[in-house]
Amino acid sequence: MLGICRGRRKFLAASLTVLCIPAVTWLYLFAGSFEDGKPVSLSPLESQPHSPRYAAAGQRERESLEVRVREVEEENRALRRQLSLAQGRGPAHRHGNHSKTYSMEEGTGDSENLRAGIVAGNSSECGQQPVVEKCETIHVAIVCAGYNASRDVVTLVKSVLFHRRNPLHFHLIADSIAEQILATLFRTWMVPAVRVDFYNAEELKSEVSWIPNKHYSGIYGLMKLVLTKTLPANLERVIVLDTDITFATDIAELWAVFHKFKGQQVLGLVENQSDWYLGNLWKNHRPWPALGRGYNTGVILLLLDKLRKMKWEQMWRLTAERELMGMLSTSLADQDIFNAVIKQNPFLVYQLPCFWNVQLSDHTRSEQCYRDVSDLKVIHWNSPKKLRVKNKHVEFFRNLYLTFLEYDGNLLRRELFGCPSEADVNSENLQKQLSELDEDDLCYEFRRERFTVHRTHLYFLHYEYEPASDNTDVTLVAQLSMDRLQMLEAICKHWEGPISLALYLSDAEAQQFLRYAQGSEVLMSRHNVAYHIVYKEGQFYPVNLLRNVAMKHVGTPYMFLSDIDFLPMYGLYEYLRKSVIQLDLANTKKAMIVPAFETLRYRLSFPKSKAELLSMLDMGTLFTFRYHVWTKGHAPTNFAKWRTATTPYHVEWEADFEPYVVVRRDCPEYDRRFVGFGWNKVAHIMELDAQEYEFIVLPNAYMIHMPHAPSFDITKFRSNKQYRICLKTLKEEFQQDMSRRYGFAALKYLTAENNS
Repeated sequence: MLGICRGRRKFLAASLTVLCIPAVTWLYLFAGSFEDGKPVSLSPLESQPHSPRYAAAGQRERESLEVRVREVEEENRALRRQLSLAQGRGPAHRHGNHSKTYSMEEGTGDSENLRAGIVAGNSSECGQQPVVEKCETIHVAIVCAGYNASRDVVTLVKSVLFHRRNPLHFHLIADSIAEQILATLFRTWMVPAVRVDFYNAEELKSEVSWIPNKHYSGIYGLMKLVLTKTLPANLERVIVLDTDITFATDIAELWAVFHKFKGQQVLGLVENQSDWYLGNLWKNHRPWPALGRGYNTGVILLLLDKLRKMKWEQMWRLTAERELMGMLSTSLADQDIFNAVIKQNPFLVYQLPCFWNVQLSDHTRSEQCYRDVSDLKVIHWNSPKKLRVKNKHVEFFRNLYLTFLEYDGNLLRRELFGCPSEADVNSENLQKQLSELDEDDLCYEFRRERFTVHRTHLYFLHYEYEPASDNTDVTLVAQLSMDRLQMLEAICKHWEGPISLALYLSDAEAQQFLRYAQGSEVLMSRHNVAYHIVYKEGQFYPVNLLRNVAMKHVGTPYMFLSDIDFLPMYGLYEYLRKSVIQLDLANTKKAMIVPAFETLRYRLSFPKSKAELLSMLDMGTLFTFRYHVWTKGHAPTNFAKWRTATTPYHVEWEADFEPYVVVRRDCPEYDRRFVGFGWNKVAHIMELDAQEYEFIVLPNAYMIHMPHAPSFDITKFRSNKQYRICLKTLKEEFQQDMSRRYGFAALKYLTAENNS
């Protein structure tokens, strides 16, 4: 009551002050505008004194008055701001008189307090709250396992990065799959002032595996219970988030709430917004014990140092053991156990306002957490239905989520000015390499692309494949962009073995691809296709980088280096595995050549045998690949000999040779200097020859190129003279590099080039 009275007195005083200030100001100015009883005009047009002394005095007086006017106006504005804040508090107090009230120590779920400035601006009814230091690091812990969860984490991280103004330290409790995906993603993302540490979830399974859990999150849904033991001992506080969270504000605002914890409060949680813990959802519904509606653990503030002193590990274990005697299993994973502990120890919890966890599951009270868009802080898609959940404003929430889902992650590589960043070796090396380039060089953009770090998301979809035990397994390797997406289903029908694909897409295109793949029965039935997203950056198509990414993540002993426009013959997978044994690829340096053909018809009755292919070749339905425009690329395959061959045969390397080959997984990478169109495969075959690979043509294998519109890069090559000049320059530099690396043996490449 005393606090309310004081508030009213402050409100009245501020109101009177603001009303009186203008009158007092102008009285002062009016009185000060007289000198010796005569009015002094503030306008130079109305007063023209002849005395220099009088003019100087008048000038000084005017300057003094102008300074004073500005000071008074500034004071007036400050008082108006205070009045506005006081008016904003008024409704909150009135609301508190007629409904449930919360102490500042307990927190509140009432969204009115947002406008009262309790969280925003770090202020409260009791005065200014401590602010988060400008360069203070905010620690965030996330449990993540599997392919799908890794995708969800990226959207969460984007939403946090979009709003953040502080350095971030992510602590990711991840299985081996998620760690591989996210470690690569963050390394190639190169976001300033972001640190990521991983903790092996496999090692934590024994800590919680004894707890039966019916929740779809499985064993990983229990791992937040052991964070006090898992995270570094010197880490005092952390924000814990589920992967299905989207931020709509700066996470520093949530971090600032730690300053409001009092006494033994160690857990910051939002009240559960469904009726789950009330036990009235259906007949015989028996939830775990909870305080009132219970609390949702999608967003948790943990005071780790105090929890450790309270022996949290022992506390939750004893509670879980006791409750499991009657409940037999958890239904909501860690949330059930957190609530059971809080039921016994309500003093542990600081109740966060519910806008810090707006829970979008069916039949929740989430609409009571906000009245306006500005109220929203954190959105939680905590229904198994995710974006298909029923909610009055679900379209708005879905659009907000999709904004971050499709947002260009490259734009989040922004510096935090004034905050020193930890030295990043990759970033430093990149800057050093770029600084050595001449920006006035007409081929600068080509050279720069070689060093560009493209954000890479490995295994974008679920991948599951165990290579054959006989060590003959072969993975088809290819790369593509959005305009070749339609080839995927056909390739999967022709090749039953594992496939490693690198896709060059924007963030928005990656989501289009996801929807396309999830809507395809053919693609969804194949778990042995690895899709690696390399995000767009720069003006060139980084064809050889894409090939290298796909090659690097091959899990079989051998690779078939193909292109997305080719359909392999039916049965090629098994034929190649037999050829691997026949030609002893395991112990010899051989590159098995699959002869390439092409058709100009969009609808082709695909030949089921070599005899049928030869017939179509004779009729003019098929041609040897690039016969009309680039004969040299595949002429050394010796198609005349292939027509009658029944056994593999050897061919020699020739200038501009670029066949499609099957090689061991340890073969050299493609040279990244070649981007877009031209010489990207030629350079690789030249390197294989320099490393003394033997080229062997397979007599009963073939692949057919399907027609498509010309790529953007080949159009640039044909129409842009500078493009062709730069490609020629890069070729010459590559050949010089070959001479330095392979010595005398590499001279033949220069000779062959001059003779061709």
